[in-house]
Amino acid sequence: MTKFPILYWPRKTTGDSEYQLSRKVINNLVGVMPDVYGDDVDIVNILQDNPNATIYYPVFCGSTGWWGELLGGNAIIVDKVIISPECQLMVIESQKNAKPRGANQLLAAEIYPTSGFFKKMNSGIATVADMLATDAGTILALFSGKNQNMFIDILESTGNSYLGCIGRY
Repeated sequence: MTKFPILYWPRKTTGDSEYQLSRKVINNLVGVMPDVYGDDVDIVNILQDNPNATIYYPVFCGSTGWWGELLGGNAIIVDKVIISPECQLMVIESQKNAKPRGANQLLAAEIYPTSGFFKKMNSGIATVADMLATDAGTILALFSGKNQNMFIDILESTGNSYLGCIGRY
């Protein structure tokens, strides 16, 4: 059985000041040092086996597509913790246990890149936060927005595929 806080750290930990600072910050937040996973982490399985766990997932400056691992799962991003200008931790919990901590949500959608779609999305309903092209010619896009229902309505009206809400922050 995994303890409550889990830190996924895909890099070598020896001498890594961001790793050491991440552990310290997590300990200060929850009062317990996190378990550390260094291998590939299966977020969905971890949360199924440990529904009360919180996973701290680092996003390093320059990385793209980090949110794709959450698509299709019951994991959502409930917060983010800034460690340094080069690293932030996404705080991931089971959707069943998560409580919203802010008005904006991270919303993911598979889209075909059309200019009209982007004009509608950047009009206050949602703002593009990250994008990743796929081999199939579509784009997986991550948006920041306040109203999930309006976001879904716009997506469906433009004929695009909605993959679901993957988090809040």
